[in-house]
Amino acid sequence: MNVRTGAGTRAWTAVRKALASRRFRPWLSAGAVAAMAAIVVVATLLAVPEPETGEGAPPPGFGDRRSAGGTGGGDGGPGDDGGAPPGRSRDAPDGIARADPDRQASAVTPPVRLRIPRLRVDAEVQPVGLARDGTVAVPGDAAGTGWYRYGPAPGAPAGSAVLVGHVDSRTGRLGALAALHDVRAGDAVVVRRKGAPAVRYKVVSREVRDRGRLPGELFRRNGPPVLTLITCTLPYDREQGGYRNNLIVTATRVSR
Repeated sequence: MNVRTGAGTRAWTAVRKALASRRFRPWLSAGAVAAMAAIVVVATLLAVPEPETGEGAPPPGFGDRRSAGGTGGGDGGPGDDGGAPPGRSRDAPDGIARADPDRQASAVTPPVRLRIPRLRVDAEVQPVGLARDGTVAVPGDAAGTGWYRYGPAPGAPAGSAVLVGHVDSRTGRLGALAALHDVRAGDAVVVRRKGAPAVRYKVVSREVRDRGRLPGELFRRNGPPVLTLITCTLPYDREQGGYRNNLIVTATRVSR
């Protein structure tokens, strides 16, 4: 496990605090949590205090997503379905808001792997569609990510290619996209594709949105090509058993 400093460490600490206090882990007593925290301290030399509640602050945003070619669409997800409930899988607690599959983008080579070198992210990418409630399905394995196959793929000449993933699993393991809490402007992102050259991007913005009110432009099929990475973030809602917000990272293409 890597030790991070500064604002990045604070963001990761907040995520770990929320994980330790989730109400769907009732078999962990206070003593057990303290013992686990002690193991983490020994392993990483980083003291993580035991939380008293599931509350916490999401990481600060930076950059401007609109400068990456956003269309300034509605505030409620594709189709302005602002009140839509977030989706969730059986194996992980967080979810992504609604999207519209009515039109699928032109077929392009599907992505197979996501890499963010500075953050040591190297995760499988699999195509995903919609859950039963009309929300974007998220892979059950928190170690992987999903490409929203009804939208553009990385490498498409236009539009927003969306990759989604869980911030954690029900067992408390951090997900592949939990590292987005520590992303910086300018970070390199590489998407490998099946039978085609990799596509390279650089991070230009990070923002936090209510998980039920994602901007529709995140799923746009026109405009400059961008990569949109979405996961969940704090605060954690103990009553509802899920995170309240989505963390959105936008990256622009730097090579063809």
